[in-house]
Amino acid sequence: MEVISIQDLLRLMIVDDHTLFRSGLRMLLQDENDMSIVAEAASAEEALSLLSEQEVDVVLMDLTLKGMDGLEAAQHIRERYPAVKVIVLTMHDDEAYLMKALKAGVQGYVLKEAATSELATAIRSVMDGQINIHPSLVNVLVNQAIGETKQESVLTKRETEVLQRICLGYTNREIADILVISVKTVEKHKEHIMTKLNLKRRHELIEYAFKQGLLVP
Repeated sequence: MEVISIQDLLRLMIVDDHTLFRSGLRMLLQDENDMSIVAEAASAEEALSLLSEQEVDVVLMDLTLKGMDGLEAAQHIRERYPAVKVIVLTMHDDEAYLMKALKAGVQGYVLKEAATSELATAIRSVMDGQINIHPSLVNVLVNQAIGETKQESVLTKRETEVLQRICLGYTNREIADILVISVKTVEKHKEHIMTKLNLKRRHELIEYAFKQGLLVP
């Protein structure tokens, strides 16, 4: 068996407000010969305080903590300790939590029901610079990517040009003059845009345009 020096061990911190869960996780991971749990915290505030004193490679973070939640803590860690990786350990297996966690800058999203081997693999992979998502949630990202690609191609180039100018407050006549088309054609484009995007009001068009990056400040 390969012998790993203390200096080469992956240093882990467990952040969870349930003492029994922290103890159980410590017991499960103690058999991983390349890892060492160097700190435990019952709150995000305690974890941030410990990070200022203790060198840590990976934080195993619960999402639902009392006080500051795990997502806010992950953002603080990313800003203050960019070299520290954060893996979320949670019972939430839905898209909303996953997307919020990724936006907060976490490198891993693992369900608490996962086997120890899955968690150990996640820890090693984030240390290798990868993003590790629980297998049951990978399809969420795939479907979102497919949906965004389809959405981007929903409008034609001309419809996009009309949409941009509608959102910037141009009248149909002004749009027609700029694009050198008739007002009737502008109205038809606008009708097609509304139908394709299933939108009915101008403010909805503006929200869509911003989300798609069609309006540059």
